[in-house]
Amino acid sequence: MTKYFFTCWMLLVFPALLLGQSKAFELQLKQIQKLDSIASQDVPVGAPGIATAILQDGKVIYERYFGLADLTDSVRIGPSSRFNIASNAKQFTALAIQLLIDQKILRLEDDVRSYFPLLFPGIKEKITVRHLLTHSSGIRDCYDLWSLQGLTWWKNTFSNAEVLALMSRQEDLNFKPSEKYLYSNSNYILLALLVEKASGKTFVDFTQEMFEALNMPHTSFVSDYKHIQGPIARSYFNFGTWTTYDWIWNVHGDGNLFSTLTDQIQWEKVIAGTAKSRIERKIILQSQQWVAGAKVQNYGYGLEFGTYKGLDYAFHEGATGAWKATVVRFPVKAVSMITLTNTGKSKPYSQTRQMADYLFALPNGKAFFLTKPKEIGKYIAEEEIMGIYLTESDFAFTFVKKNGKLFLRRVGRNDVELERESDNVFRQKFDPYFKQEFTTNANGEMQVTAYYTSHAPYSLTKTKALGNHFDYKSLEGEYFNAETDVRFSIKYLKGNNFQIHSGKDSKTNGLLVSEHKMLVDFYSLVFSEKELFLNGERIKQVRFRKE
Repeated sequence: MTKYFFTCWMLLVFPALLLGQSKAFELQLKQIQKLDSIASQDVPVGAPGIATAILQDGKVIYERYFGLADLTDSVRIGPSSRFNIASNAKQFTALAIQLLIDQKILRLEDDVRSYFPLLFPGIKEKITVRHLLTHSSGIRDCYDLWSLQGLTWWKNTFSNAEVLALMSRQEDLNFKPSEKYLYSNSNYILLALLVEKASGKTFVDFTQEMFEALNMPHTSFVSDYKHIQGPIARSYFNFGTWTTYDWIWNVHGDGNLFSTLTDQIQWEKVIAGTAKSRIERKIILQSQQWVAGAKVQNYGYGLEFGTYKGLDYAFHEGATGAWKATVVRFPVKAVSMITLTNTGKSKPYSQTRQMADYLFALPNGKAFFLTKPKEIGKYIAEEEIMGIYLTESDFAFTFVKKNGKLFLRRVGRNDVELERESDNVFRQKFDPYFKQEFTTNANGEMQVTAYYTSHAPYSLTKTKALGNHFDYKSLEGEYFNAETDVRFSIKYLKGNNFQIHSGKDSKTNGLLVSEHKMLVDFYSLVFSEKELFLNGERIKQVRFRKE
């Protein structure tokens, strides 16, 4: 596999080698019109929109702009419109690190605590530059920590220094460094701070010189929102009407990079070797590969690696507020695609891949994965399926009876009524494409597999019901985490249900799914003697002590 990926990337960066292996696209009017319809599908008249491009062999074969950059003066999106490309910025933070490694100022093996000695003094294992680049450090995501504190990040003006202060209060990691991969924005914010420590320049100044060397004059990180230069494609949400907001964010390195489609096209050309750059070619080539010596092979220098409908590709997504961005690169096709948006209605992740589907004649979503069970299984009575089912990541389905009818309950959604389709398959009454298949797994446990037209099937396993002996009130009490100054109380209601109080008026419900685990909104709480551990999407093992 490693050899195959390396070969693919060499093909990408040496287009001449592809002449006999990839067919050049010469788009006809009908094809252009089809791509236009995909790109503009979520851009009604008088609305914010999208900038998108497709390159092959480092040459632009499609470039389009739809919608308005600013609704107040009806300025249209164009080549000079600057978008916040959010997490797509990570590839450039990684490139800055590569430049310092090439200058022998940094090494992949360096422990970041040699630059930041207040970080994790109780952790014995090294936390290296390599770990940060590949999201294998175990460091918790600052955005999820702010959310735990009850803070809405975009309503605040935090800085990188404040992120470092928050990280310096963390006593534990999500997991031991290199043990696994878990995406965390904190990694790339720390990399930006590391560039400053190692270079003696601000991260914005260092990367500004880098963008000048790449011939990307309209691209820059933002450390002070008051000094963002235009023309900006303002971002807009739509909740019945278009609404914009003031951008007051200063954290950068993980994102907060403003750029134009023109500059992003230039970057793709630099990667392909068809545009000049003052940065050495070997560094550009390295930026499109895995990080040397890393156990993680699905994430490299600010890029994810995977397979899309049988094609190996590199990609990254970015989303911050209503700004969203996508880049995908298909080495064996020598094709790269870029999509930038300033509208909350648009979904560049899916739109860009729809373009790939059309361009490469790939199967559509419905044909690519199962949308219903292959065969009917043995009969399952409704009474047998009642209860709580979990995925390994603690996503829950709860099946309940109300007034003699069967319902599916999920956190954050309305209950949906189900009806039987066959012996062991049920479906949503008002959306029959959403199906639930009940079977028994290899351990003899009941499981449910969910099918739908827009995602691959996934399975959940039924949890064991709690016996009458269990002391529910033993979990009541006050709990405190010193790393975040978060305190909450747990109160028993009835059945498996609890109420969680946090702050003055904040309250929510908890569902006990086993003697030691409770689900609260999008968190799981795991209880042990006189303490509990909170797990979220990007924060794990956050210790709360019972007071």
